Amino acid sequence: MMLALALALVQEAVLRGEVVDADTGRPLPCRLYIDGPDGKRHTARSSGAIPYVKERRDGIAEVHTTLPAGPFEAPLTAGTYTLTAERGKEYRTETVRAEAGASITVKLRRWTDAAARGWWSGETHVHRPADELPLLQLAEDLNVAFPFSTWALKAGEVPVEKTPVTPALVRVDDTHVYWPRNTEYEIFSVGGKSHTLGAVFILGHRALPSLGAPPIRPAVDALRGEGVLLELDKHNWPWSMMLVPVLNVDLYELANNHHWRTDFGFRDFGEREAEWMGVERDARGWTEAGWTEFGFRNYYALLNCGFRLRPTAGSASGVHPVPLGYGRVYVHLDVPFSYEAWMKGLDAGRSFVTTGPMLYLDARPVTGGLRVLGSVENPSPLSRVEIVVNGSPLREIKAGAVDETVAVDETSWVAVRAYDGKRFAHSAPWWIDVPGKPLRPRKQEVEYLLKRVEDQLARNTGVLSEPALDEYRGAAAAYRKLLETAR
Repeated sequence: MMLALALALVQEAVLRGEVVDADTGRPLPCRLYIDGPDGKRHTARSSGAIPYVKERRDGIAEVHTTLPAGPFEAPLTAGTYTLTAERGKEYRTETVRAEAGASITVKLRRWTDAAARGWWSGETHVHRPADELPLLQLAEDLNVAFPFSTWALKAGEVPVEKTPVTPALVRVDDTHVYWPRNTEYEIFSVGGKSHTLGAVFILGHRALPSLGAPPIRPAVDALRGEGVLLELDKHNWPWSMMLVPVLNVDLYELANNHHWRTDFGFRDFGEREAEWMGVERDARGWTEAGWTEFGFRNYYALLNCGFRLRPTAGSASGVHPVPLGYGRVYVHLDVPFSYEAWMKGLDAGRSFVTTGPMLYLDARPVTGGLRVLGSVENPSPLSRVEIVVNGSPLREIKAGAVDETVAVDETSWVAVRAYDGKRFAHSAPWWIDVPGKPLRPRKQEVEYLLKRVEDQLARNTGVLSEPALDEYRGAAAAYRKLLETAR
């Protein structure tokens, strides 16, 4: 027994290191993974470091340490370890191998500089504690964040701040900020019984919420005058397709909190896609590519119906096994960075969402169509880049410099999407309004949206109040009206 203990003590060693910018040598805050020879993942430590350990019963895990700039150490046993350092989207991932007890320097190399081109990153679905955000945002180079201070899980429950916040912008530094008061209505029970409705976010408000939901519109209207943005969260919550016409939702999570750096975990969640969408499935349910495509197809159906939602991205880091900002939205500014300008740009759709690639693009009207200019970039070759018109891929294009003209003869929208394996990027849609020639949705798209609402109206009859059911009836009427002109 004593011999075994002595041998274990002898085998212990502290790995020491630092992460720096490869070009300047400047120490960088970052996210660090340490994988042992036995496959176990370890955390590092330093003054102010934030370990993050989220392990699911299905074995999916996110285990890392967010490190401030400067030295770190990790107490380990003898052996060879793999260290992986990452910093947001604009530095290449760096992986090194080192022996326990060694001292190493990990050099991160920037492959792109979005801010230098006027693009500033943000995430609109954050569940990390506010006191962690200053380091997390610097380590992920995430310019804007929206942590939820209030969260309602039961029908009729008025969201209350467990930790009171001051409704004023928090500045980490000149280009990293967060708005501390945001609300999520995520209803899982009605009348004390399990009955899922879904989630919707109210971003950027000052006053505390004063109403529960459903009905949801009075709760939202009470804060609408503050210039808030409403975010749909996931497209296939039971109530999601009711919310869009009833609330005039602003934002749609194209990169949502089921997109993780690690494995895909939600293969059977919420409402099903329509058969015509043709999304990829396997024996366990959606593949990650299928889930992404479902989100795209649902978004395209709403756009074609005239609901001009702007794309956004959120990870729900703090709840799920995913780093802050894994999915993020970049907003282009023609003026110096500020929170106010960034919010206006997000609302205007001067943006793209990404879990990896970069779409530095803009578009301008030309006679008979639209000209898309800029560049599509990625640290490794992209598997596919496409121009999409009214939800249909028009053609594939090459990564790099982009100068593409799209001809249209009716009101239309155009977007660009890019794929790098499971990682993707998607631009906001550029709209071309042609007088006298409105965009007509496809019949199958409207029928899908209408069925989603009608199914939920039937499911909720006898469960929800009449005012709440009236919201579903109003949404169904809106979709039926669209069917009159559907092609």
